[in-house]
Amino acid sequence: MKTMRSLTLALVAVAVFGIASAQGVRPEVGRPLQQAGELLKAGKARDALAKVREAEAASGITANERLTIDRMKAAAAQRAGDFNTAIQALEAIHPRTSGAESGQIAEQLASAYAQVRNNGKATEWMNKAIAAGNNSPTIRQLQQYLMSASGDYAAIARDAGAAVSAAEQAGRRPAEDDLLRLTDAQQRLGQAAYVNTIEKLVLNYPKKDYWSAYLARLPRKSGFSPRYELDVLRLRLAAGTLASTNEFMEMSQLLVQIGLPAEALRVAEYGFKSGALGTGPEAARHQRLRDLIVKRDAEVRAGLAANTAEAVAQGDGDALVRMGMVHASIGQFDEGIKLIEQGIAKGKLRHAEEAKLRLGLAKLQAGKRAAAVQTLRSVKGNDGTADIARLWTVLNPNGA
Repeated sequence: MKTMRSLTLALVAVAVFGIASAQGVRPEVGRPLQQAGELLKAGKARDALAKVREAEAASGITANERLTIDRMKAAAAQRAGDFNTAIQALEAIHPRTSGAESGQIAEQLASAYAQVRNNGKATEWMNKAIAAGNNSPTIRQLQQYLMSASGDYAAIARDAGAAVSAAEQAGRRPAEDDLLRLTDAQQRLGQAAYVNTIEKLVLNYPKKDYWSAYLARLPRKSGFSPRYELDVLRLRLAAGTLASTNEFMEMSQLLVQIGLPAEALRVAEYGFKSGALGTGPEAARHQRLRDLIVKRDAEVRAGLAANTAEAVAQGDGDALVRMGMVHASIGQFDEGIKLIEQGIAKGKLRHAEEAKLRLGLAKLQAGKRAAAVQTLRSVKGNDGTADIARLWTVLNPNGA
């Protein structure tokens, strides 16, 4: 267990203090124990344990001397990796303690038993520590370890879930360790809530591994619309988890198909720069795709003014939103935002919440993060729209 070093250091401090303060400890006992303490602090645990045994060999050991010897023996044995000896010493100490110290010794016994894989005794002493009022971080780690070792993932899920809920209700960020325990237990139990917990990891601790795990599963979330598969690729690109040649090809092609070749060109160029495109036996195909994107981009830009004027004249909300997206994709952010807002104001949109998502993304691209986050947080829907919006609030607004 990782906590053993801190436990041992605590024992060393107690043992040395006991040597210095104990009444009636004779020189033939106190001197080797003092030397053992110095050796232990110097990292020479086995030599320290030998000195403890030297003190133990003195004749006529008194009760006070026995307690002091056992304290140092427990500390030296733990540091030397002799956990059975540590257990023997700690069990001799425990009946002579009370209150907080009793809980601390019980904690040390639980940890020592865990080291020798006697999880039944570890659980017994852990419960004694808790009963004595010991709720230290070490006890919490032991609980987690023992539940995992027992394979009781339902109990782990309950314990971790309760910790996450308590943090959220108190307005605090859940501990990363609690979220990880919960996702592991939920995955082993096959619980659908696993995806929601991974999302909490992403939102609270946006690390690349968590992004990768969550975005791989998001399209399989109940009710998620295939309409947002391209948005998942966008998120993956921004999170740095888009890597394969096929993914860059697919994303570029999808963007061309929906009339956003400027964005497609940025994606393709990123692919070329990263080496995902432009190498291998299909390098020529990759170049043909880039040439096609450049051509389509030129065509879109050439017809931009006329197509925008037509959308405005028709007053069609969906058309205005689409043209706003085109303007934003080529860097004309203010015009793009204005058009999308006009489209939303017209109403009768096929996907009103998606239009708000597009508005939020245009604001992000424009560098208007505060306004973008406010818009994105207002997005609703259970078809993936709100999921995508939430995720963009924690991603780099300057993503491709």
